Amino acid sequence: MENLFGLVDHEDFFSRPCIWVNGPVIVGAGPSGLATAACLRNEGVPFVVLERANCIASLWQKRSYDRLKLHLPKKFCQLPKLPFPQDFPEYPSKKQFIDYLETYARKFEINPLFNECVQCARYDETSGLWRVKSFSSTSRNEVEYICRWLVVATGENAECVVPDIEGLGEFKGDVVHACDYKSGERFNGKKVLVVGCGNSGMEISLDLCNHHASPSMVVRSSVHVLPREIFGLSTFELAFFMLKWLPLWLVDKLLLILTWFILGNIEKYGIKRPPKGPLELKNTKGKTPVLDIGTLEKIRFGHINVVPGIKRFSDRNVELVNGEKIDVDAVVFATGYRSNVPSWLQEGEFFSKNGYPKTPFPHGWKGNSGLYAVGFTKKGLSGSSSDAMNIAKDISKVWKQETKQKKQRTNACHRRCISQF
Repeated sequence: MENLFGLVDHEDFFSRPCIWVNGPVIVGAGPSGLATAACLRNEGVPFVVLERANCIASLWQKRSYDRLKLHLPKKFCQLPKLPFPQDFPEYPSKKQFIDYLETYARKFEINPLFNECVQCARYDETSGLWRVKSFSSTSRNEVEYICRWLVVATGENAECVVPDIEGLGEFKGDVVHACDYKSGERFNGKKVLVVGCGNSGMEISLDLCNHHASPSMVVRSSVHVLPREIFGLSTFELAFFMLKWLPLWLVDKLLLILTWFILGNIEKYGIKRPPKGPLELKNTKGKTPVLDIGTLEKIRFGHINVVPGIKRFSDRNVELVNGEKIDVDAVVFATGYRSNVPSWLQEGEFFSKNGYPKTPFPHGWKGNSGLYAVGFTKKGLSGSSSDAMNIAKDISKVWKQETKQKKQRTNACHRRCISQF
């Protein structure tokens, strides 16, 4: 029986309803999954997108703060086959980026199956096919999708990370992760501890300050802070340009010299720089430098307090590793996210235990037996776009060849039937 998606249902093929997908199954409808689907659509290859949330780009729509903007210029963040509208600013807002993604999905006729949580996916050696078991929170049913190709597009930010700190369960104030933080408005007049000093931690601290809270930001380890722009040019774009002519180590040195002239010596505020340069650290460890959009100025004038690591929490205060105790009303954990791939993908060759492909960019998009990964490059949306185009071309080559051979066999059979008649 053919269903609404042009797929074939086999109720008793296995122990649960099964759906044959004449093309790849894409797990995840974030920017990476959408980019892959659009590239496949452009190649004429059918696909199915499974998404556990009830919307596309759920990280942006449901788990990001209101003031969020793209940290890089829009031309480095657009997805394949569709640039941003010309009237969008250089750094589009959260709402503008979501509007862009929804337009993108409509243009390429991408209709994900929402509220489908993939519980496990494994390669069946006997049949040479992938078996993807999904649970629908809408119908409360399990379905198994059978396909030749599986594209993992759940990304680097699937699950939030909250560190296990002594005494946190005893703390009586509000505790939220950055994924649940929307605005500093609810913290007006409160003392808030922000744990983490990446781009999210810096920006949340700034937002709290702008809403008349008293934030303290935990800086436990060293971090590179760069201005978002240098002499009117995007720092990222300037670095990208210099790398065409200069070695990476020299570009790092030039960036740090220019940063010192613009931001000054940030170590006197309690923010230490790593011994490796920002680009080297990004390439070797995947650690993204922070692009300052005004937080350092608030730190400089004492509106944001920088504190060292946490030793333990108690009823209404926190003890720091230097022995200092500070009173806080709330804690925001800007401690990042992690991949959830190991929890559902039964595979041990392509993905490592931390949920990332073992082979680094630019070769980490293709595994064995029709397995692919997109959005795990630690190079943002540009890395996702590169992976998406490679994946679509690779699948399309095989799919078109097989479709052509099938058509030739069908035509040959048809001709034999006519001649016999």
